[in-house]
Amino acid sequence: MQKHHYPQVFNGLYRAALILLLITFVTGCAGPSLEDYSEQTPALVPSEFFQGELSARGAVKDYSGTVIRTFDASIQASWDTNGVGTLDEVFRFNDGEVQTRVWTLTPRAQGYHATAGDVADPGIMRWQGNAIHMNYVLRVAYGDGTIDVTMDDWMYLVTPDTLINQTTMSKWGVDVGEVVLVIQKLESGQGPQD
Repeated sequence: MQKHHYPQVFNGLYRAALILLLITFVTGCAGPSLEDYSEQTPALVPSEFFQGELSARGAVKDYSGTVIRTFDASIQASWDTNGVGTLDEVFRFNDGEVQTRVWTLTPRAQGYHATAGDVADPGIMRWQGNAIHMNYVLRVAYGDGTIDVTMDDWMYLVTPDTLINQTTMSKWGVDVGEVVLVIQKLESGQGPQD
């Protein structure tokens, strides 16, 4: 009777699969870091940019990159004497839906602890140069219930009054969508620009 050497075949396949998985993990994790922006200007300081009235306009994309919704938003930002920030946001979507989110930014040694009512897992807002980075889990409506989506949030100050925000949404490590918006500081008494 001929002896089959399946264990060696499976061991070889296992090693090849493990190497491929490690290569994918390493290259998949290679992305920008805040340190990459440390010398970029203008400097983005959250307590300075997020102050007073701001407006935003943006789009929500699905997993394929197709724009599925657009929105505009108004943001009222303030800071108390303990350095705790409040961002009161109202989003108006092109399909008529209105959403509100109130962020609380509490100072920590490594940045701001950032939480809101629909944030299931708060994040830490950190910044260097002209960039802010934050990861958090957002609880969003889905069908008759909700799902938790991981948000990888990057913001870049391009002028002293204009910030670009790009957020990748993922579930179980798979990208499921993206939000892109521009946030504009408003002068006192000025409404959103059309």
